[in-house]
Amino acid sequence: MGTGAHRHVHDTDDGPRSLGTPAPCLLFVGDTPISEAEIAQEMQHHRAARPEESRAAAARALVVRELLRREIDRLGLAAGADPVGRETAEEAGIRVLLERELVDRVPTADDCRRYFEQNRERFRSADRVRIRHILLAAPADDVNGRFKARADAEALIARLRANSVLFADFALRRSDCPSKDEGGELGWLERGQTTPEFDRQVFRLPVGLAAFPVESRWGYHVVQVDAVEAGVALGFDDVRGRIADYLELQVRQRELQHYLGLLQERYGVRGLAEIEALNHE
Repeated sequence: MGTGAHRHVHDTDDGPRSLGTPAPCLLFVGDTPISEAEIAQEMQHHRAARPEESRAAAARALVVRELLRREIDRLGLAAGADPVGRETAEEAGIRVLLERELVDRVPTADDCRRYFEQNRERFRSADRVRIRHILLAAPADDVNGRFKARADAEALIARLRANSVLFADFALRRSDCPSKDEGGELGWLERGQTTPEFDRQVFRLPVGLAAFPVESRWGYHVVQVDAVEAGVALGFDDVRGRIADYLELQVRQRELQHYLGLLQERYGVRGLAEIEALNHE
């Protein structure tokens, strides 16, 4: 086999290049290049539905890291940045820099009250249901198994309509869920505590035996709803701490973005806008 078999040819503006040639650099912070190879490696930490979105997120992260590194060097903070816990030296330097440059702004009681009054509809206790179930398990890719599970669930529902006191007995003998030992009891469930597809269906059911099997990734469920409780409006004192944490985080994020903008002006960034533009095409 000739030497040509050991070469990789890429269609780039730079023309063909050998395997040993560095990846092209289209992104710069000041005079520091960030190569496509570095971006590709960083992309594993920024999963996204589209590769363009992942690449843009990776490029932004590398630019931010380089901007902060340069500022840490300029201020001479690295020597006094002792890592805490499992921090790396780089992470310790960034922590010290941000503690120095960003002011922690604690929202006032008036700030929290104002946000509460403007967003009352967001502050309610969770809806919840108390249910029992009988799971007839079947893998999602087993068409025949799922067809049989549904048919068996429908047969159980028909029998329970005639004699509802048999639910615990059927659960013990037929259910594939560990809850069978408690008569199929799942207790009180709030939205988001079960798989999304099961969650969506059970919160639409009225009290009583569900008239149809409830499908999930695990199979088909015979469901008995024993109680339903709608969420109620929460008072300001119930949510003040949550609001304060949220507002403090929002302010800090805005200040961080402003600070990064100042660093970008100080050191200069080239190529990032083009990468982000590809993500929006």
